[in-house]
Amino acid sequence: MAIIEVENLTKHFEINKRQTGFINHVKSLFRRERVIKEAVKNISFSIEPGEIVGYIGTNGAGKSTTIKMLSGVLTPTSGTVKVDGLIPYKQRQENARQIGVVFGQRSRVIWDLPMSDSFRLYQKMYGIEETRFRRNVEMYTRLLDMEEFIDRPVRQLSLGEKMRANIAAALLHDPKVVYLDEPTIGLDVVAKSKIRDYIAEINRNDGVTVMLTTHDMSDIEKICSRIIFIHQGELFFDGSVARFKDTFGYTYTIAVGCAEPLRLDFPGLRLVSALDGVQTIEGDKRMLPASEAVALLSAQGKTITSLRLEEDTIESILMNILEK
Repeated sequence: MAIIEVENLTKHFEINKRQTGFINHVKSLFRRERVIKEAVKNISFSIEPGEIVGYIGTNGAGKSTTIKMLSGVLTPTSGTVKVDGLIPYKQRQENARQIGVVFGQRSRVIWDLPMSDSFRLYQKMYGIEETRFRRNVEMYTRLLDMEEFIDRPVRQLSLGEKMRANIAAALLHDPKVVYLDEPTIGLDVVAKSKIRDYIAEINRNDGVTVMLTTHDMSDIEKICSRIIFIHQGELFFDGSVARFKDTFGYTYTIAVGCAEPLRLDFPGLRLVSALDGVQTIEGDKRMLPASEAVALLSAQGKTITSLRLEEDTIESILMNILEK
């Protein structure tokens, strides 16, 4: 049974229309013209327990609005949403006890206090039993490598250290579902790697369902098995990462180290460059699958010293979709 169920979910915002000119500005003091912004438009999906789903789209696509409706912060304009059988905006307290939420640009830990004190505050808020609390703090401190700064005031921490603290705070009460909205924004490669490894570990060990919203497609590549892609508030794609690549990724690149030029008169292949004994070849899988291209190149009897195949990344595929 699905742990997250969304059906025909819609969210509209009513905003004041900005007027230009002095006369129009004066008129707006007495009568404001309002317009409707459709942030989320009739989307439906379900997520099974233990899935890690990448929820992706451009700025303004409706990702954060969806997360806020799932967490109970916003009430939908229409449609239904359930998380583990609860309606988030009607059963906010019960829902809050079973979810963890991290918004990349908002802190869950208190600026002037050490992380350890903020964790104690969350223990009281969620009523976490002492033995369980100590176990979780010890586990998250180890997994996120926070031993050196757990007793340091938050204001003295780096961005990566604060983000690790925020993720730990969101998980202290053992939530069934975790929403991560840009958890690696602005982080260096080391901090990103630690957070990715941690997300994968809590999913693998505890079966935590994770919904990840990010603009960093390498996060999706590393840890997600499924993509939900929304564009301008509407559902564009919902399926596995592999199916997304098969459906929208048309090209691949083969870099072949070879002493002599290879024959490339096959449909779908073209030479991109030949430099220092390495031929870089681009292929179109609609005309020639990558596996067949590799076989054709390898069977030419030339002395091949190296061969590297790279398919389209999620980021390059998204760029192609959005450009079209």
